Amino acid sequence: MQGDATDLAAAIRHGRLSAAEAMRASLDADRRQEKLGAIAYLDAAMGLASAEGRDRERQSEPEQFAARPFAGVPTLAKDLGGPFAGLPVAAGSCLFERKGGEADSDLASRFRDAGFCLFGLTTSPEFGLSLASEPAIGPICRNPLDPARTPGGSSGGAAAAVAAGIVAIAHATDAGGSIRVAAACCGLVGMKPTRGAMPGGPSFGNHLGGIASELAVCRSVRDTARIFDRLSGNSRGPFPDPSPVDIGNGRLRIGLLADTGSVYPTDGDRLAAVEGAARAFESDGHELVPLSWAAFEGSVTSSGRAFADIVSVNLAALIKALALDESRAEPLTQAFVARGRALPATMLWDTLNAAVLVSHNLWALFDRVDCIVMPMLSSAPLAIGSFPSDHGDTDLHLERMTAFAPLACLGNISGFPALTLPFGQDEHGMPLPVQIMAPMAHEPRLLSLAARLEAEGRWLHRFPVAGLPS
Repeated sequence: MQGDATDLAAAIRHGRLSAAEAMRASLDADRRQEKLGAIAYLDAAMGLASAEGRDRERQSEPEQFAARPFAGVPTLAKDLGGPFAGLPVAAGSCLFERKGGEADSDLASRFRDAGFCLFGLTTSPEFGLSLASEPAIGPICRNPLDPARTPGGSSGGAAAAVAAGIVAIAHATDAGGSIRVAAACCGLVGMKPTRGAMPGGPSFGNHLGGIASELAVCRSVRDTARIFDRLSGNSRGPFPDPSPVDIGNGRLRIGLLADTGSVYPTDGDRLAAVEGAARAFESDGHELVPLSWAAFEGSVTSSGRAFADIVSVNLAALIKALALDESRAEPLTQAFVARGRALPATMLWDTLNAAVLVSHNLWALFDRVDCIVMPMLSSAPLAIGSFPSDHGDTDLHLERMTAFAPLACLGNISGFPALTLPFGQDEHGMPLPVQIMAPMAHEPRLLSLAARLEAEGRWLHRFPVAGLPS
């Protein structure tokens, strides 16, 4: 592992480099890798002012500085979610102008309180509607491990920036796998927290009926654990705050799903990585419990339908509320708006009831197992252009996304936490990701199990973190 945000924060805290030097290194790294398309909007002056402020704090109030786990660490917000004051989110769309910037969301305030220094927005597909990050307004975001491939979506810009070492960690959102798919494409750690664990206020603009969550894409499990610990809780939303469960040290029942059916088949090397991860747990004395695709197939179908209906209705409502000219949007976005506008309320109600059963069915599975190890992606990251938005066939687009990440939506619709991390590489040097899912509020268990797999050292980051002393 070539460094992470924890390493960079320690270097700044101990005076091996200043926050301003770290920021300048990130800005230089972005200039060198501009063709990657990871950053959609950059404000160097904002970043340097924030970093210089942290340097002053380190001198004048060292205890307060030291209490911030990521003090002085440069980072980027996603061009969707938040918002972060001074960073004009456009959701990857020409329907919004990049000027001004709303006040901080509750989550954004916590990012700043943790010590992060923000300097831009990462590339996202228009309104987050894709598992690639290629908005028509640009830039096209590419995978730093292979620029001919996608870095995933909709947090592809965030993942590309972190994997390339432009920043060590970046804000990301996940409504249909967007944190985890992008992390899986780029060899990173990505966790979608339990529903209700992360703040979404005060406007809950990225709430999406509870399926969306925000956190980060990270280079290590420890970074994921630290940022989750710092940002989660007291969310003041419509769901009770989940209290993290004491994981204990007993023998676990590890559910193993090493099949995604004949309709959405997963490549053999990716299934082998999943089985390898489960065998690693078995070697520690845990019990393996084989699970069949039949136990998940209905929930996967219901999850996909719920995602489609919720985002369609949300988009239709947003267009109406803000009186936006939808004819300027990408054809696929226009089709999702039309789909949402035409959806009968009774059909949406049926969808939401089916989504409740997705959660109920997963709880039944967790009566038998303590966690589930499963595939994250069905194949290596796809070529740029594999998720075009110049058409209006929403069903085709949704089918393409499900085929690429069959189990991505399951965590969003159920509300259960899920985490992905790389567990080896394929013959082309692309990551072999594994996904672990656990009952609600079991993030400590997810993180503990992920740390166990990470310790095997099967994946090494290709690019060092900008500014991090060797």
